[in-house]
Amino acid sequence: MNVRSQIAMVFHLDKCIGCHTCSIACKNIWTDRKGAEYMWWNNVETKPGTGYPTKWEDQKIYKGGWEKKKKGEITLRSSGKYKGLLNIFHNPHMPVMDDYYEPWTYKYLDLIESPQGDDQPTARPVSLVTGKPLDIKSGPNWDDDLSGTPKYARKDPNFEDLSPAEQEAMFQLEKMAMFYLPRICNHCLNPACVAACPSGAIYKRGEDGVVLINQNVCRAWRMCVTACPYKKSYYNWSTGKSEKCILCYPRLEAGFAPACMHSCVGRIRYLGVLLYDADKIKEAVSSAEDELIEKQLDLILDPFDENVIKEAKANGIADSTIFAAQTSPIYKFVKVWHLGLPLHAEYRTVPMLFYVPPLLPVMASLSITDNSKQAEKLDPIAKFWNKNHLYNTNTESIWGTIEQARFPLKYLASLFGAGNEQKIKNVLKKQLAVRIHRRNITVGDIDKNTAEKILLETGLTPKIADEIYYLTSLAKFDDRFNIPPAHREQALEMLEDTGDLKGSTGFGFKAEPKRSL
Repeated sequence: MNVRSQIAMVFHLDKCIGCHTCSIACKNIWTDRKGAEYMWWNNVETKPGTGYPTKWEDQKIYKGGWEKKKKGEITLRSSGKYKGLLNIFHNPHMPVMDDYYEPWTYKYLDLIESPQGDDQPTARPVSLVTGKPLDIKSGPNWDDDLSGTPKYARKDPNFEDLSPAEQEAMFQLEKMAMFYLPRICNHCLNPACVAACPSGAIYKRGEDGVVLINQNVCRAWRMCVTACPYKKSYYNWSTGKSEKCILCYPRLEAGFAPACMHSCVGRIRYLGVLLYDADKIKEAVSSAEDELIEKQLDLILDPFDENVIKEAKANGIADSTIFAAQTSPIYKFVKVWHLGLPLHAEYRTVPMLFYVPPLLPVMASLSITDNSKQAEKLDPIAKFWNKNHLYNTNTESIWGTIEQARFPLKYLASLFGAGNEQKIKNVLKKQLAVRIHRRNITVGDIDKNTAEKILLETGLTPKIADEIYYLTSLAKFDDRFNIPPAHREQALEMLEDTGDLKGSTGFGFKAEPKRSL
């Protein structure tokens, strides 16, 4: 057992209001400078939609992440010993600026210095890259809130597995829906960007697992841009270096939450520590696609287990980090309650950012259909709702059943379930069960025995349901962000002991030769 520590995150999508405060906070601190104007280390996308950069999820275009070969080994889609060498001077799969957007500003002085005339002067847009007048065609959030447009929503790569009838059903005016998907670097356990870098400039910090780029070593081959399937590595055209989200590690080391999380208006973000077994990574990423999520969860270790604690201490993990893992909100969401799921686990990077899929939108009224009657035979929750006819606008209820949600389970499974609809269904049922339980307590119009039975059907108890309710609705700042004390000095000591000062090993990583999958 090779126990290591990892800073991990959970984003609760039922709470995101799409205000982009997180994006602006990150932009003002890290990317408000020359060469980084087009970068959004944190961005918020509208789903369904093509995202930023355009169609970043379509790996047929960008060749990001890992793929499993017939013999069972995994290789990078875009590069490797031979493919990387062939594409090192010409990379056809790398996104271009038009896939993001060309950043611009306005010539505001034209409003003041224009000569007197009959027309109102305007501030013309000019490119921040070339300085020339620009015809604006797109932006970082160009498809914000456009849940039904042919150009954006209907070209969502996640529609590939949906039939034309299922797609059209999502775009009926009375059923049209959307949700927001905030994204940052996932700081993966098997990062494709690290494996693809010919210069060895990208490394994973030993003490907390944050993935960083050494600017002194980076030679701008930009293989990391292609290899990252989430497109969270960027090229700075001014400095000639690649850059990415650093998870605000200077703030973390000082005990502060990252800027995007600190500023989050919807309080959707959670951050904490996980302990994992690095010896199981190869097995996890090489597993069958329908087992990827389970194998990823198997990597995460029980921080209360005495053997895990012993091995963690032997590997240099501090007592304060172990305690942070024991009190981590991420461990509860992901491992205990099984509410958090990774985004596109099929990329095989083992992302350490988990999402609670959205149960919304709420439907105010819905007549009982043949589909819902069929669902009664399979689902006791559906039978309960249909029996009590709770689809109306009075105080009884306005919650729809899982089978009648506006978002098809297949669509959400493409995002968060590696195609497994049952995993999405289980999470949504638990969220609905907690709502039923809390409604029974606060309103009292649901039979107590029925509410408890529904909880049991989802594997929850009233106590656990109350804990979920507290952490999702009432949690204070310190409950959402459990930041361990920094032990950078111990990491540096280990680097000096191993003679590796580039950062490829460190605190929480055993001193051993570099290995690749």
